[in-house]
Amino acid sequence: MTRRFAGRRTVVTGSSRGIGAAIAERLAAEGADVVLTARTLDQHEHLEGSLNATRERLARFGTGVHIVVADLTDPVDRLRVIPEAAAALGGPVEILVNNAAASIQAPLTGFSVKRRNIMFEVNVNAPLDLALAAAPAMVAAGEGWIVNLSSGSADLWPGPPTPFEPTALNIAAYGASKAALNRITNGLAMELYGTGVRVNTVEPRAAVLSEGAAALVGDRLRPDQIESMEEMVEGTLVLCDCGPDVTGRITVSLDNLDEFGVEVRNLDGSVPTGA
Repeated sequence: MTRRFAGRRTVVTGSSRGIGAAIAERLAAEGADVVLTARTLDQHEHLEGSLNATRERLARFGTGVHIVVADLTDPVDRLRVIPEAAAALGGPVEILVNNAAASIQAPLTGFSVKRRNIMFEVNVNAPLDLALAAAPAMVAAGEGWIVNLSSGSADLWPGPPTPFEPTALNIAAYGASKAALNRITNGLAMELYGTGVRVNTVEPRAAVLSEGAAALVGDRLRPDQIESMEEMVEGTLVLCDCGPDVTGRITVSLDNLDEFGVEVRNLDGSVPTGA
């Protein structure tokens, strides 16, 4: 296997479990040095996974794996992430994957300001703050990759009287935060165009049953509404080494696989059996 990210200095937020941990694993398998960041250093009280568990899993690849514990809901605490990551990596961050997300699902009627603020801090303000912290060194180097993970819930509904799933009423606030992330991604890409810094989002076409997603909606999904973790990760990785003109895009994981002709591999970088 060619280690296409050999020596690349990367940060993946929300990498204690789920999609973030899987992206970090795949990057390490391809030779990247990775900083893992989230709040959960050790076992979460409800969900499987932790930063230490991810680090232990990545150790077999022989690359640098470091941890920065931070609370992305805190505007001050999250400002430590990029400087501490650069110090741990021994140089500026080259690839930033903003995967961390807060998904609080409830109807807008009665949705508290406190809960809305938590989602917008994690899903909008934190990715922007981290991108702005990482961008100057990327610009100075003449290249860099910022990938924000979004969601199809950002898309607008047709509106009444078009029927919709009853559970869809619970996703409007989360979708609004992801719509804001998409717009910020597009705007930042425009501002940085020509510097070599690429800024894109990627969202799954179907649900990816990470630990959190499985707990929220796993029992309500049909098999055709689910895509594999490996597909989602591969559709993300293409944006971590794309060309300078691939920027400002709001992309879909499975569409990326088709557009870039990418082979889906296991999280350890190996070719799936029978492929």
